[in-house]
Amino acid sequence: MTLNHPIFSRWPARHPDRMQLFSLPTPNGVKVGIMLEETGLAYEPHRVDIIAHEHHDPAFVALNPNGKIPAIYDPHGPGEQPLALFESGAILIYLADKTGRFLSTDPATRYETIQWVMWQVGGVGPMFGQVGFFNKFAGKAYEDKRPLERYLTESARLLGVLDERLAGRDWVMGRDYSIADISLLGWVRNLIGFYEARELVGFERFARVQQWLDRGLCRPGVQRGLEVTAA
Repeated sequence: MTLNHPIFSRWPARHPDRMQLFSLPTPNGVKVGIMLEETGLAYEPHRVDIIAHEHHDPAFVALNPNGKIPAIYDPHGPGEQPLALFESGAILIYLADKTGRFLSTDPATRYETIQWVMWQVGGVGPMFGQVGFFNKFAGKAYEDKRPLERYLTESARLLGVLDERLAGRDWVMGRDYSIADISLLGWVRNLIGFYEARELVGFERFARVQQWLDRGLCRPGVQRGLEVTAA
């Protein structure tokens, strides 16, 4: 099989019959790695080094015009036609539908699950990411600390929403682990770990979130998925 897409001029496929993943172990990037590991789909990972600005390479932009990781190329897409796809939330839904895993086929439950994925994409990701910028990266040097305070306050509020949702539930959707959990695990992990904001958001207040995070991080598929494209 020969894959006919510009991305493979820069990142050649050794296994062109497999799902092709272009990513890095960022909170968004690990979502797809975890999903692929959890579903057991055969895939080939390609590391896209954003520090080296590889996500601006024309070959990558041909795959994702927005120039962000992660992205996938499925040689066996709908109707056995190739499919290139970006945006982590969309990829999670696609892989769930493709495999019949981690997204209920019951219409009401399905849309409720997607609702929580969109909540992560539109709220948790941007807010936690801004905390990372202003607490650990370039924004840390800003004299004006009001932006950091704003994003910390909103991040703590979002953790409170998640904590309340988890009352009486093991997972976001109850007894069943789903793409809602997969979308959130890397972000909560990063906020209190890599972004060094555990004390700043008062994470100890959110006991149910901590228990949920511990359960998620114990899953072998999650452990493997966190390391995809790490080196």
